[in-house]
Amino acid sequence: MPNSRREFLSFLAASPLALSQSEAITSPQDALSVLDFEDAARRTVPVAHFAYINTGVDDNATLKANRDGFKKIQLRPRRLVDVSKVDTSIDLFGTKWPSPIYICPCGSQRAFHPDGEIATAKAARAKKALQMLSTVSSTPVETVAEALGRAPWYQLYAPANWDGVQKLVHRVEAAGCATIVLTVDQNAGRNTETQQRLSRADTRKCATCHNAAPGPASKKSRPMFDGIDSAGYNSPSTTWDLIGRLKNATRLKLFIKGLETREDAELACEHGADGIVVSNHGGRALETGRGTIECLPEVIAAVRGRIPVFVDGGFRRGTDVFKALALGARAVGIGRPYLWGLGAFGQPGVERVLDILNAELQLAMRQCGTRSIAEITRSSLV
Repeated sequence: MPNSRREFLSFLAASPLALSQSEAITSPQDALSVLDFEDAARRTVPVAHFAYINTGVDDNATLKANRDGFKKIQLRPRRLVDVSKVDTSIDLFGTKWPSPIYICPCGSQRAFHPDGEIATAKAARAKKALQMLSTVSSTPVETVAEALGRAPWYQLYAPANWDGVQKLVHRVEAAGCATIVLTVDQNAGRNTETQQRLSRADTRKCATCHNAAPGPASKKSRPMFDGIDSAGYNSPSTTWDLIGRLKNATRLKLFIKGLETREDAELACEHGADGIVVSNHGGRALETGRGTIECLPEVIAAVRGRIPVFVDGGFRRGTDVFKALALGARAVGIGRPYLWGLGAFGQPGVERVLDILNAELQLAMRQCGTRSIAEITRSSLV
C-alpha cells in the first residue's frame, strides 16, 4: 500500500467517533450528532476531496486546537427557571434570523456533491439560515440566490488588481447581496501539507470531476471569475488601504474575516468595518496552535461593542455555539459539518445538520436558564 494511502487511512482512523461499516448512517435522520455525518461523507466523497474538507496546515495543530479550545470552557447550569419557551432569533442590520448559526463560505462544493452550492442554498432556505457564498463557488451567485430565495452574503477573495475587485463587487451588488465578507487570512499563503499528501492516494484522472488538468481550477469551475483578469487573488501586498477603497466603492456592509487579535480588531474598527469574523480558516491558515474560541475574547474586548463579531472554527455541538455566544459572539458559523452532510446526502444532509445543532443549542439554553440569545452572558461560563 503506498505511503500516502496508509497515511490517509491512519488519519481517518484517528477520528474519535469513527464507525464500523455496519454502523455508518444510511439516512440523515439516522444521525444523532453532526459527527455522524463525517464517516458517512468519508465513504461517499472522493479521497482527494475529502482530504480537502478534513485537513489543516502543517501538522494540523490548529485544526485540533479549534476543537480542544472548547474543553477549556465549562458551562454553569441554572435551575428552576421557566424555560418552556426559548427564543434563538437574532437581529442583524434590521434582518431577523431564527438562529445565530450560519453557513460558512466553502468553495467548490460540487466536488462534494453534484448539486453543490444549490443543495446548500435550498437547505438554508428551508431552515431560514444565513448563507455566505465563497468567491470560489462552483455555482454563480445569481444561481445560488435563486435557489436560496434571497441573495447570500458574499465572501470576497480580492482579485490582485483593483479593476477585478470592482467587477466582483458590482456583480454581487447587482445580484442583491447585502454584505461582503472580505477574507484576509490567505494573503500570506499557507502550507496544506496533509491535504497534498493524502490527495496522492486518489488515483483518478483529475478530469473525472474537474474541467481542467491538475493544477489551478479553470475559470469554468470558478464562475465568479468570469470576465476578470487572471492576475490571481489574495495578493500578499494587500494592506488596510483596501478596506477604505471598498467602503468608498460600495454601500454594502463590509465584514473582515480571518482576524484573531485585538490589534487587528481595533484596526478593523478604525478603518470602518461593519463587522468581524474571528476565523483561522478552519485551521487552514497558519499553524498558530490556538483555537478561534480562544481568540474570541480579546477581539470582543477590543471591539467594545462597536460592531458585531462573528466566529467560526471547530463548532460541532450546540454547547460550542452557546459558549461562543456567552463570550460575546453575535453569530456562529459552521463549515465542515454541513459539508459532511452535503457530501453524504445532499440537501437533506445539510438540513439535518442545521436541525441537530439548533436543537442542541436550545437544550443548552434551557439547561442554563437562558430564554433568549440576549440572556446568554459570561455568567453562564466558568
